[in-house]
Amino acid sequence: MNDLRIVNLSTYTSPDIIEKSSKEYVSYGADNNYFQYLIDRYNGSPTNNAIINGISQMIYGRGLDALNSNKKPEQYAQMISLFKKDMVRKVCYDLKLMGQCAIQVIYSKDRKTIAQVEHIPVENLRAEKCNDKGEIEAYYYSDNWSKVKNVSSTLKIPAFGFSKENIEIIYVKPYRAGYKYYSSPDYAGGLQYAELEQEISNYHLNNILNGLAPSMLINFNNGTPNAEERQMLENRILEKFSGSSAAGKFILAFNDNPESAATIEPIQLSDAHNQYQFLSDESSKKVMVAHRVVSPMLLGIKDNSGLGNNAEELQTASTLMDNTVIRPFQTLLIDAFDSILAYNQISLKLYFKTLQPLEFTDLENVQDSETMEEETGVKLSEESRSLIEKRLKDIGQDESELLADYDLVHEAEVDYDLEDELDEIVNELNKPKDDTLLSKVLKFAKVGKATPYRDSEQDGTSKKKGQEDVEFLVRYKYTKAPGKSKTGEQRDFCFEMEKANKVYRKEDVLEMKSLELNPGFGKDGVEEYSIWLYKGGPRCQHRWTRKLYARKDGRSLGNAISTTQAIKRGFRPESNNRKVSIAPKNMEYAGYTKEYWDKMGFEN
Repeated sequence: MNDLRIVNLSTYTSPDIIEKSSKEYVSYGADNNYFQYLIDRYNGSPTNNAIINGISQMIYGRGLDALNSNKKPEQYAQMISLFKKDMVRKVCYDLKLMGQCAIQVIYSKDRKTIAQVEHIPVENLRAEKCNDKGEIEAYYYSDNWSKVKNVSSTLKIPAFGFSKENIEIIYVKPYRAGYKYYSSPDYAGGLQYAELEQEISNYHLNNILNGLAPSMLINFNNGTPNAEERQMLENRILEKFSGSSAAGKFILAFNDNPESAATIEPIQLSDAHNQYQFLSDESSKKVMVAHRVVSPMLLGIKDNSGLGNNAEELQTASTLMDNTVIRPFQTLLIDAFDSILAYNQISLKLYFKTLQPLEFTDLENVQDSETMEEETGVKLSEESRSLIEKRLKDIGQDESELLADYDLVHEAEVDYDLEDELDEIVNELNKPKDDTLLSKVLKFAKVGKATPYRDSEQDGTSKKKGQEDVEFLVRYKYTKAPGKSKTGEQRDFCFEMEKANKVYRKEDVLEMKSLELNPGFGKDGVEEYSIWLYKGGPRCQHRWTRKLYARKDGRSLGNAISTTQAIKRGFRPESNNRKVSIAPKNMEYAGYTKEYWDKMGFEN
């Protein structure tokens, strides 16, 4: 009689979360051991292992810190003592690997404060069935859930805020549709590929251990022994040909004679090595997709995708991954930490110090010193913080972004009227040339605030009988004066102004006087001076160039319209001081006052 059996190939299914009336806790997985399944996928798949290690390290970064630590040193010290580095590292690791993590909160004897915070392995916890409000009031702890027969062998620990006991559990998990008690890891969609990668490696390992020998068919052609004898023979063969160093498979057949011996017809897999290579590559790629890895290079994984193989692409990938993958994990943990600190009446602006290289940090859009510290992870002194707060302004838009509704119709030097001489400009200060974070940030701030979209007193509308009214805007750009220029290193202010490539209203330029963007070029080297008139200071090679824009509404004037033609249409630009368009190097006394020029004995 034929004994035919059909074997179903395994497929991935989501973990069963089972509420049994006979148990107080809720099982996670069909065998209540889904966490172990995740650990096995972590240990068995090299790609999954590398990604989880790398992302958990990125989440922790260089540790937990607070933006307002200088203002609240006592609270900051309490925070540091509560959240030990080792504890924070472990919860970052659990959150990534398991999709959730748990924190043990230990209260003081009088329960007025939280005295201690410890990590607790989340795989050792199971949730209690929720109450009528859908709240989980407690968790059950066991070192080995595979051996748990009843709840009496576990330890019940209340959830945070649901008891008066001295120990409680904060369970941290993101929202997942279909989950109430637990949360699937963010890479759940790639677990079957992690398992596939593991099985491919096991297959190749077994082949090597077998010396690349095939499985065996062993025929006994002298009759069929009884069941006990057959089992004894099988055990002896298994003992001889099996084991960690000689692992193999065999088929044992008992036949009445050689003519009736069993035969095996193998099914050959054509082009097997290419198929295994494809499966290996595919599983690795799919695991990275599941983890949302922007560039494998960020995690020390080299591939041939091309993304991240040069500095610019790697910088973009690093910034993208930090914002879309890493920070959501950090925010989840910070929310939990905030709830702990709030119990102790501590209010701090927590953040994780990033592992991103400083060169990858975009400071162009930084609005204040706290944001700058959060982006870079570098703490500043109060003096430096105050300086940045004073100088760090809205940098504005560069010329290419100026008023999409306007056409540039003319660019020219301006006709200027004479204005009173400025006071002495002395004692040019040497600028710091170090590549510190502070100097880097200040370079972004030195260009001043550009608000080309706002109205200016110099704007106007042409009004001429018989012609269509056209609105004109007048803006200014910082440019190098024509003619022979001195070579060598230029001032930081001039370098940054050129690099910024922005257009300003006259009002924006006048405002720069009060911002002290280029200190050290006024009277006695400290007083403010007019950047509108004297640009970068004595001997500066730059000037302000006027740029005329016309609104595109109706009939556009186009680029061919000159100032003269604009005047014919009824618009007359306001005249400015002649010094505005003259580089200080071309001014009398090179931008110094006559008194100082004579005093110092300068020569032309």
